[in-house]
Amino acid sequence: MRARTLADLSAPLMTLRLLAVEFTHLPAPCVEVSTLYPKRLELTFHDDLPGFETWREALNIAPESVVHRVQAGGRTRVLRVHGTFAGAQVMLVGYAEVPAVEPVLAGSGVGS
Repeated sequence: MRARTLADLSAPLMTLRLLAVEFTHLPAPCVEVSTLYPKRLELTFHDDLPGFETWREALNIAPESVVHRVQAGGRTRVLRVHGTFAGAQVMLVGYAEVPAVEPVLAGSGVGS
């Protein structure tokens, strides 16, 4: 396999440039462009699922395309979806803590 050049990353880099101009009002994600996936731009949101959702809507990616997982022993929610924008594959990833469930004491319910 030949070494990648910056030109090989032109699709996600140009997409990032367009997003930076068109969506300046949206929450800032962590941005990743990788030589492993030279056509992909990854936008990651840590503890910001509303930011993830805002970008999903802005990129016109269908909500039913979102894949939900839980990791870290059930403590972290992960949302992942991909779409296309300006010739690049765009991957959105959102992470958030799973809210702790408060225990219910026996006999504290209605009708006890």
